[in-house]
Amino acid sequence: MNSTKTYTVTEAKRKLERYCAYQERCHKEVKTKLKEMRMIPEAIDVILVHLIEHNFLNEERFAQAFVRGKFRIKQWGKVRLVRELKLREISTYSIQTALKEIDEEAYHQTLEALTLKRIAQVKENDRFKKKKKVADYLLYRGWESHLVYEKLNEFIK
Repeated sequence: MNSTKTYTVTEAKRKLERYCAYQERCHKEVKTKLKEMRMIPEAIDVILVHLIEHNFLNEERFAQAFVRGKFRIKQWGKVRLVRELKLREISTYSIQTALKEIDEEAYHQTLEALTLKRIAQVKENDRFKKKKKVADYLLYRGWESHLVYEKLNEFIK
């Protein structure tokens, strides 16, 4: 016997309102949640429209919060931020708006601090190998390659 709970549209709306109020969500996350709740496509559309109209769901607000958080806490670069937002099917306009949340001065200071920290961590005598290891780390974190190599040339001679 299948014991999965079924929801009416009203119940699902209330549940998703709480889900979206808890933290910012993107449209893709909400659709996935509704599919997990076994809602039919017509109900999903109705609920999404309701959430957008009542400002529980806002793609631009999600993108801005995502960029601020991931930059400040995980210290991701713009390349990684854009890639992650595209993965969540966020529009190009919202991505560009969200990237404006990052102060350029803070961005360069963060890259410099990360570079210096990683240089200190890498125990390698060959300066080319050390440069490569630090560069790989920073590129993985989503920092632009031209900025990474500028910093490395500045600090590793």
